[in-house]
Order: sequence, then structure tokens, then C-alpha cells
Amino acid sequence: MTTDTIPLFPLSHGVFPDGMLQLQIFEVRYLDLIKRCHRDNAPFGVAWIKKGLEVQVPGQQPEMYTHGCLAHIREFEQIQPALFRVVCQGGLRFEIHDVSPGPYGVWQGHVTYLPQDPDSPLPGEWQAHADRLGQWIAHAQKQGVENKLPLFTPYRLDDSGWLSNRLAEVLPMDPAHKQTLLAQTDPQQRMADVVEFLSQG
Repeated sequence: MTTDTIPLFPLSHGVFPDGMLQLQIFEVRYLDLIKRCHRDNAPFGVAWIKKGLEVQVPGQQPEMYTHGCLAHIREFEQIQPALFRVVCQGGLRFEIHDVSPGPYGVWQGHVTYLPQDPDSPLPGEWQAHADRLGQWIAHAQKQGVENKLPLFTPYRLDDSGWLSNRLAEVLPMDPAHKQTLLAQTDPQQRMADVVEFLSQG
């Protein structure tokens, strides 16, 4: 497994691989980070906050969950000198081993990357979940608002990993449950866990 030290952006909600993350950046430390990442075409790490605040509080370090996901900037807009709007796409997942202070107050994480999901055809008994998402996409296409969907193409509705990630992003699970799904390296098991959650509703 590959290890790395990456800048971390702690958030109360994270992102899954291939997912969409829309942010408005106004803190000085993150304005610099996002500007550099956009310039260098480099990702940053999104860590889920377990305890603490998204905004910087002097002398306080937010407690982060152990797993996060890289974020690649796909759209960048400078609305004002100190306000950026970015749309990011989730990349590789990672496990955080330790966190330390970095330049400009940006936390640095020593991480190990998790492997990408292998192709994992969706079993027939779960097809109804793919169909519901597919109908939502088709409705948006028919209404001419597909570009407003919080989804990146291609839509891999026949893949357990892609579908489980998209459902995990939007379902009303607590962060600890979503962390378990993010850390799950078997896409079929991740999808099974999502289906079990849906069955409890």
C-alpha cells in the first residue's frame, strides 16, 4: 500500500469515490490550499470530523475519523477575492495514521491509500435500487436539468461499488456508519450493508 502526507480539509460531511463535493471557501488557510491545488492540478484530502468544528479555533484540533477520500477540483470559480466556489470529485480513499499541523494552519495527514474498487456487477436482487436512481436521472434528463444533478458521469448503475457509494452519500446515516462503508474494501459487502440499512427504514 502507498503511504503519503497530504493536506487535510476536515468536514462534517465527507465524500466517497467518484462523488461530488461542492464547497464555498472563505478561510484564509483553505483559500491558499485550494488555489495551490487548482494551480498544480493536485488533490487534497477530505477528512470527516468526529469531534470539533470545521472552522479554525485557536489551540483546538478537530478529532477526525480514521478514513477519508481525496478530492480533485473539477470546477473553480473566484466569486470574490476571499471567496472561492469549487466542485470536487472524490478519488482514492485513505486511512489516516496521524495528523500534524502544517503550513498556514492546514492539517497534514500521514495516510495509506486504499485500493480502488474492482469491477463488481450488481446482483439481480439489488436491481430495484439501481432502477430508482436511474429513474431519478432519467427524470432530470427529461426536464433538461441533468447538469444540476449532484452526480458525475458515467452513471455506473450496474456496478455495486459505484451504486453503494452514491446511496451511502445521500442516505440519512450517522457519520460513524458512513465511515464503516467508506472503509469497506469489498464493494459487494458495502452494497449489502446499504441494502440492509434501507430494509430497516
